[in-house]
Amino acid sequence: MIVREALNRATDLLSPVSDTPRLDAELLMAHALDVDRSAMLLHHMEAPEPAGFAPLLARRLAHEPIAYITGTRDFWTISLRVAPGVLIPRADSETLMEAAVAHFRDSPPMRILDLGTGSGALLLAALDEWPGAHGLGIEQSERALEVAELNAHDLGLGQRATFRPGNWCDGLSGQFDLILCNPPYVESTAQLAAQVRHFEPTSALYAGPDGLEDYRRIAPQLSPLIATGGCAILEIGFEQAAAVTALLAAQGLKTTVKQDLGGRNRAVLAIN
Repeated sequence: MIVREALNRATDLLSPVSDTPRLDAELLMAHALDVDRSAMLLHHMEAPEPAGFAPLLARRLAHEPIAYITGTRDFWTISLRVAPGVLIPRADSETLMEAAVAHFRDSPPMRILDLGTGSGALLLAALDEWPGAHGLGIEQSERALEVAELNAHDLGLGQRATFRPGNWCDGLSGQFDLILCNPPYVESTAQLAAQVRHFEPTSALYAGPDGLEDYRRIAPQLSPLIATGGCAILEIGFEQAAAVTALLAAQGLKTTVKQDLGGRNRAVLAIN
């Protein structure tokens, strides 16, 4: 079977598993060929199907996320390593970067804090966006910290990014121009897709019966850490805007809700 035929067959097989079966098939095939997707589509469609494609397809048919199979995920302007045990960066989280770019249009942030950094996605995207900035990523998971440090090294940002184990803002001092945070916010009873439920770390997803447990911990700690003219930007579930803004307002913070590309509430920007 040639690549074109294998892609058509894989697309049919993946249709019950994925909302993007053709894209999934193409990403897996490109990975098996060890080329990027564009090169595959332009130059390899008539080539023989590589032997490595079938086992990759089998993993996806078992609901394993594409990012764990290929080991990479693009986010904002950067490409990141991802691995089991580390939350996969989502396009929704780019809403935080869009909000940050708008807020700092006239004066770039110089000191950045990323709470719950995971793969380092938000912090490293911010450092790539603002070459003069330095940043600190806080994370409880040792595995995630390992991956974040590898990503910083891969991107040439190791001299500007520091990663430290910790629990949100506990023990932090000083002030930051930009604080980014994508905490767990899924209700403990929510039914997530199989590829999320069975593969991604539950500690990075679930936050109690109402999904607000971590916001309740974070909100009282933020204000002293926000520098004059700076802001904190927190990702939220699309139904959590009122609850999270209330928690932040109770600490004297002024808030603005930001929408994602689908028009859903996705982030809250807070200033002193």
